[in-house]
Amino acid sequence: MLQYFAKHTASVKDDVLSGLTVALALVPEAVAFAFVAGIPPTVGLYSAFFIGLISSITGGRPGMISGATGAMAVVIVSLVAIHGIQYLFPAVILCGLLQVTVGVLRLGKLIRLVPHSVMLGFVNGLAIVIGLAQIGSFKTLGTNGTMTFLQNAPMLIMVILVALTMSIIVLLPKLTKAVPSSLAAIIIVSLIALGLNKYAPSNWIPAGQANVVQTVDDLVVNNLKAKAVHNAALEVQDLSVVTPQNKNQKPVEISALSPEQINNAVASVKATDEPLPMLFFLDSRYVLAPLTWGTLVIILPFSLILAGVGLIESLMTLTLIDEITETRGNGNRECIGQGFANIVCGFFGGMGGCAMIGQSLINVNSGGRGRLSGAIAAIGLLVLVVLLKPVISIVPMAALVGVMFMVVIGTFEWSTLHTWNKIPRSDVLVMVLVAGYTVLFHNLAIAVLLGIVVQALIFAWHHATHMMADIHFEDDKKVYQLHGPLFFASVSSFRELVDPVNDPPIVAIDFYFSRVYDQSAIEAINKMADRFRQEGKCLQLRNLNADCKRMLERAGDIAEVEISEERHYHITKMI
Repeated sequence: MLQYFAKHTASVKDDVLSGLTVALALVPEAVAFAFVAGIPPTVGLYSAFFIGLISSITGGRPGMISGATGAMAVVIVSLVAIHGIQYLFPAVILCGLLQVTVGVLRLGKLIRLVPHSVMLGFVNGLAIVIGLAQIGSFKTLGTNGTMTFLQNAPMLIMVILVALTMSIIVLLPKLTKAVPSSLAAIIIVSLIALGLNKYAPSNWIPAGQANVVQTVDDLVVNNLKAKAVHNAALEVQDLSVVTPQNKNQKPVEISALSPEQINNAVASVKATDEPLPMLFFLDSRYVLAPLTWGTLVIILPFSLILAGVGLIESLMTLTLIDEITETRGNGNRECIGQGFANIVCGFFGGMGGCAMIGQSLINVNSGGRGRLSGAIAAIGLLVLVVLLKPVISIVPMAALVGVMFMVVIGTFEWSTLHTWNKIPRSDVLVMVLVAGYTVLFHNLAIAVLLGIVVQALIFAWHHATHMMADIHFEDDKKVYQLHGPLFFASVSSFRELVDPVNDPPIVAIDFYFSRVYDQSAIEAINKMADRFRQEGKCLQLRNLNADCKRMLERAGDIAEVEISEERHYHITKMI
């Protein structure tokens, strides 16, 4: 009893501490994805809270972290840009309903169709994307109103602090596992950054910046200023309406704008933030989309893509966490949980979301294996945003970047670098294709679907070329013993195997080592029987299994052949 209590207490402690670590890592991601989607930062933060909390409670994979993601943001940005943010919330709600439907119909098991090569390409591409996404943290707002790389002392300090964070994460577990190394690294580096920002020489601080070490608050403010400057420049040049005269004209630099213009623009962007979430139809900031068929026509394509992207990324992450923890999640329950979370998120004016592979790996590697870790991460995020905003604002981006770089190292399948010449070339092609598409277009769902399609085509091609037959005679009957599946890609090889003109009067095709899979195969059998009838000969099919026999019988007139009831069973000696 005492042993069980001690074990339970330890797991609760691990879940709580790892959840707090993940909460810190969720903040910059949610803010960044909100900017990608073209919506206020608080929308991304509160979306991460709703998605994370509800998914952790109702989802099918304990320990998996969900929130606002870049894959969803890429889809949302088109909807918001074309139709406006008022169409976003109904689209997210419809997305959730579609995901719940998938779970209720128990279609989550379709994740089994994802080949291992696609999985490797997915995780490698995602690792590269996560790594490239950290480059923005090495930038600051330049004098022209755009983000530029840090220079001199700020860049050197940033690199040193990132390296220190990674070193603590690697070395601390060798000394103690009482505290998650990621959380300890964030706290230690935050204290160092606080001292540097307070006592660093003024000539180290980039022009126009407040700190030598960029914090989460600096990142948010810089992005707000960059957006505000861009909007103000558009207003100055009247580029909001594209015409042949101004379509190639570049926005003016910040120096061409007055301080009053910049301050007003920044204030207008900040004014869109809301301290607490509310039901979107009660929010005076947004004009409600009309409840008409026209609205459904607009949001349905986006909702379908959002649902597909969210489920594919969530189920892929679930499979990866299953492998790491050597446990098994429930894909169908995860679909329902994610769908319910998106429905609630949409009603509260959120951007929707799905599983986050980076934060999930942080959680699992920090010891978080239960549902409590996901709930603590979501609640911790809300507390940080609402109550402890001054505390979270001083966390340096260097600490969070270091944590994410360790996630990249842990996510990337390094074994693929020395096994690529030991596996089939087709699998290497699929891995590179999926990883490349993920890196170039940041669309994980399309990358996975593309990999599955290519792998399926390769599989079909290989099996199409492996159709063959052993030929033998039984008295005056010629028997073709088929080997290989008979389906759309192998019917040509099947036709070439049989010779109706020169074959004897009675021919039997033995399917003991073959199967009839589709309508193309049925049609090929029917045409073969017609050719034999035209020659005045008889074609028999033997050793059809029950499924193939039912398929041919159901085809009726489509396949008029003689089905022999002969069955030959082969007994092999078991050694």
